[in-house]
This record gives sequence, structure tokens and C-alpha cells, in this order.
Amino acid sequence: MEDFEKLIGGLIDTQDICFLSFINPQGFPTSRAMLNPRKRQGIKEFYLTTNYSSQKVKSLLANSRAGLYFCDKSVYRGVAFSGNVEVIQDQSVKDEIWRDMDTIFYENNTDPNYCVLKFTAESARYFQDYHSTDLTL
Repeated sequence: MEDFEKLIGGLIDTQDICFLSFINPQGFPTSRAMLNPRKRQGIKEFYLTTNYSSQKVKSLLANSRAGLYFCDKSVYRGVAFSGNVEVIQDQSVKDEIWRDMDTIFYENNTDPNYCVLKFTAESARYFQDYHSTDLTL
């Protein structure tokens, strides 16, 4: 598992975006491109930023089950995580995740629309060279 964590961590860290999937209010799966996580703890916890007023946050508050997908299209490999999302209210976590460039979108790190999502993975499926491996986290 340690080799997979290193391999998958390297894949994640070299991407600019990832894809977050969730169930919308009509009960259908929906995916959104997201900036790559600001912070990750191994391959289990990922911290992403978004707008609190977004449809995805409303959907995740109603149903926290989600997927997080990373891929490197240049070598056709990727990892799909299944897990749950928590909408973080703790200001100390928001402060930690905040970057100066966020002023493009928000007034400051206490802006009510500034939102941090914590995705906690339960399982993953890694694929490379036309071969898949299931991982329980």
C-alpha cells in the first residue's frame, strides 16, 4: 500500500485540476472540475475550496457521498476515490487553506462565500497501463 500511496500522491500533486462528483437535488450524478486540493493528508483526506453559494455545496450538504477523480491524460493513468465530503466551518482550517491569490474570488478568508470542503476517501480505484487496482483506505 505504501508504494501505491507514493505513486498516487505523485499523480495528484502534478495535476492542476481534479473532478468532484456528487448527487444533485434531482438524484443524478454530477461532476465539476475543481482546482487541485490545497492540502492532502496521504491519499485519505483532501481539502478543496469553492463557493459556499454553489449548487455543489447545497447538494453535498444534503448528501455527503461523493467521488474525487485525478488523471494524467498524457500517460492515461488516474485514480478515482469514493468517500464523503464535509463542509468545513472551522475558521482555523479556512485560515490554513487560504492563499493570497484567493482575493481574486473572495474579499478575505472570512468572506461568507469562501468555503472549504474536506473529502475523506473510503476506497479508490487506480488505473495505469490498462490495468486497474482497487484500494481500501
